[in-house]
Amino acid sequence: MSGVEGPPAAAPRPERFTLRARHVLPMHGDASPPDPRRDRAGHLENGWVRVERGRIAAVGRGARTAARWGGPVVDLGDAILLPGLVNAHTHLEFSGCAAPLPADGGLPGWIGRVVALRRQAAADDGAAARPGAGRTAAIALGLAESVRAGVTTIGEIATGLDGVLPRQGGGPRLRVFREALGLSPAAVAAATRGLVRDLGRLAAAGVAAGISPHAPYSVGGRFGRRLVSAAVRGRLPVATHVAESRDERELLSTGGGRLRELLGSLGAWPPEGVDLLSAADWIGLLARPARGIVVHGTFLPEDPAAFARLVRHRDRLVVAVCPRTTRSLAGVLPPVRAFLDAEVRVAIGTDSRASNPDLDLRAECRTLVEAGVASPTEALAMATHGGAFALAFERRVGRLAAGMAADIAVLAPAGAVGDPFAAALAQSTRVVAVLRHGRPIAGDPFAAAWLA
Repeated sequence: MSGVEGPPAAAPRPERFTLRARHVLPMHGDASPPDPRRDRAGHLENGWVRVERGRIAAVGRGARTAARWGGPVVDLGDAILLPGLVNAHTHLEFSGCAAPLPADGGLPGWIGRVVALRRQAAADDGAAARPGAGRTAAIALGLAESVRAGVTTIGEIATGLDGVLPRQGGGPRLRVFREALGLSPAAVAAATRGLVRDLGRLAAAGVAAGISPHAPYSVGGRFGRRLVSAAVRGRLPVATHVAESRDERELLSTGGGRLRELLGSLGAWPPEGVDLLSAADWIGLLARPARGIVVHGTFLPEDPAAFARLVRHRDRLVVAVCPRTTRSLAGVLPPVRAFLDAEVRVAIGTDSRASNPDLDLRAECRTLVEAGVASPTEALAMATHGGAFALAFERRVGRLAAGMAADIAVLAPAGAVGDPFAAALAQSTRVVAVLRHGRPIAGDPFAAAWLA
């Protein structure tokens, strides 16, 4: 993690300015699926980015810095400029965890520990003078950590809105996916009431929303169809954990296994049984809205019907992978190469501090690169315009291009730069400033000694 600090609160900032840097990475991927055979990210050596009123006015290279447009030209020396990173999938409510929960027993064992953690937090919250204070504090920690890591946009999975509303103006933009789960009629009714209430609150607050049916093993078929239909009517994206574990496939195919035992021990499995849908059926549901996110998808290549359906609907589906969480809980890395070779879009997330040591999105990218399953350019594409497409923000963020929001991460490499994409991901490279809509939310690119 970088040690970048927040910007001075009282310092005025110009409305028009130009940032110059030795390396500018526009990441100018478009809305089409990624093609691993082509470099669409670009690299502008001795480049510049012109910002006007919070938006990017122009991007170029060389001596023509467009200084005649007015406003300061800030020369950042050997820095690397890239779009603010997009964390496509995370659960910020666990950001207070000092260390990940033990992964013994794989996904079922870990879920049991998460449920115990949530129940303890609810008990503490019920005894607190200010209900919701614990969740609010955890989410504030997660937002601050994310910004320090160069993230300007987050896809948050929320079980409640404490800490999400009201939003502070200096943090990252959010797409809040209200999570819903329930197998019994009573649980479904309660989940529906909470979902309707919180979607209304998000709309009233002007916060971008989405719906997240939790997973094929925690949401029955009838409820899942209702949730997706609501998303279609509301023009909201949908995100669902799918094919995260072989235990999930065992439950869906046989009705038994460790997940079934866990659900029974938690009192979540109704005596009358549940109409669970297959992974392929869920991918078909996720393809109904304009944007659907398949979270994790770790074992989809082992399910020919589900994988074929994913490929068939790749115009509107994205797989959001969380490499370090998947490696911890499933013992393997996400099958990124299979997705890219099938021209399926891939985004990247940190999941949560309950399964991950930190919220460093570049560390997720490094994990894929070091394992040889993605190039630095491909990994950065997942963390920028791939994530922007997943969150239906592709017309706003994820690229350095005219008309986009001026969400910019400023990185300082430790030494000479060969491949700027690899240097942007290097652990020795520091995040020294982060801008959202042209305003610093971490660091200060206008300070004279920012690179010292």
